[in-house]
Amino acid sequence: MRTRGVSGVLVGVVAAALVVGALAVIGHLNPVRQLGVGTDRLGPDSGEQVIDYLARAEASLRADDAAPRWASVSFDRALTAEQAHAIAGGVRISQVLLRVPLDRVQTPILTVGVPGSERSVLNSTARAASLAGESFGAGDRQAQIAAVSQRRLLDGCACVVTLVVRGTLPELTELAGRPDVRAVQALPPDAVSGKFAVEPLLPEYVDVVGPLPDDGPVPAE
Repeated sequence: MRTRGVSGVLVGVVAAALVVGALAVIGHLNPVRQLGVGTDRLGPDSGEQVIDYLARAEASLRADDAAPRWASVSFDRALTAEQAHAIAGGVRISQVLLRVPLDRVQTPILTVGVPGSERSVLNSTARAASLAGESFGAGDRQAQIAAVSQRRLLDGCACVVTLVVRGTLPELTELAGRPDVRAVQALPPDAVSGKFAVEPLLPEYVDVVGPLPDDGPVPAE
């Protein structure tokens, strides 16, 4: 009986080893796909000196290849959608970032994806108005900010602060020299759409990138 018990244990151990080995072979032949982690980023870092970011953006345009790449276009003042589209001058636009400027009142960045057509860019302000109500928290002040933001966006306010575009380095370099353009920052050519973050360089950022004041009254209109 004892011999039989030991034999049974040995058979079990051998069987378990065979199963583990088989699973290892299957795992080797069918490896689990690792999800890619997007680490690319356009725009300044929190706490970064504006002058350092401007130098970093300029350096991103220095390369000798002709491959198209994604880039952010920051303006020295908030623009209407019509003005931003005109400045882009044919360079393909994929995202419009808007922010309703209210004196000493924090308002959110509203990002609208567009297929690049003129009509889609011009309609981005109205589309941002529909997002405004979803971008504020609860409370009377937040409701007031949402309401005035929606009204101004529907009126076609000068609220565009950044564009995400796709172009070649010569196109992007030429774009960087146009009026009202504060900075153009390009990603490496292998950056994938939807896999990079975008942080706008707001016109209000003069010295350091950081939180803006939020102690002013919310305007009625």
